[in-house]
Amino acid sequence: MNSKAKHHRHYYYVREPKKGLGFINFKEIFEYKDLIFFLVWRDIKVQYAQSILGVGWAILQPVFTMIVFTIVFGKLAKVSSDGIPYAIFSYTALVPWTYFSTSLTDATNSLVAASNMLTKIYFPRVLIALTPVLSKLVDFAIAFIILVGMMFWFGITPTLKVFTLPLLVLLLMLTALGLGMWLTALAVQFRDVKYGMNFMVRILMYAAPVVYPVSLIPEKYRLIYGLNPMAGVIEGFRAALLGARPMPWGLIAIGTATAFLIAISGAMYFSRMERVSADVV
Repeated sequence: MNSKAKHHRHYYYVREPKKGLGFINFKEIFEYKDLIFFLVWRDIKVQYAQSILGVGWAILQPVFTMIVFTIVFGKLAKVSSDGIPYAIFSYTALVPWTYFSTSLTDATNSLVAASNMLTKIYFPRVLIALTPVLSKLVDFAIAFIILVGMMFWFGITPTLKVFTLPLLVLLLMLTALGLGMWLTALAVQFRDVKYGMNFMVRILMYAAPVVYPVSLIPEKYRLIYGLNPMAGVIEGFRAALLGARPMPWGLIAIGTATAFLIAISGAMYFSRMERVSADVV
């Protein structure tokens, strides 16, 4: 029997705080791709498995909103819809808008809701903010199928512009993620941010062409209006699917520049707050 004592070496991985403004480590995010899949799948299962209507919520929310908007803005207020039946005019906008508002709301509350995970193990915190942006694509796809059915019902045939939709969806996701990183980092320090989200989402909806067309905005204000990335996304959806107006490349270009600015600055601020997130929550 070997009387010599056995010695075991212990290795520790020490993570040093990031210096300066910092940025998102995309290589590290890729290394945690399995965790991303798990978080997204968990989010989807919780949403649909633990609710009475399940998938029905992805249909009811935009459909009932469309009905209310059609009655209030289409019938009573007589808001212009560029010659398109107001029901499909508003629903086409509600498909991307509902995705944006729900993913943004969930992303804002994500770090605080995941406080148990943050204090126990290390992983890139940005995965928490990214999860609702990816998981809500399921709701988006379901609502989009309803939109396709409505297009058949109204006899609307999409043009070749429909091939621009993937680019518009990427712009939509980038905008939601950029604002989500800003707001969830702020919500860690200021808990009243999540209470103001409902009010903020309503204000943002009327600042986007959801219930009215961009044609109602005076030409001299279009440049400023286009700073809202959702303006280009929503009008782009209408142009690609309904074909009533030309593709608003000017709005899309301005909105893309704004979305990248929001995403880059949001990533920097989120990365800086990531150092203290576990302590604050």
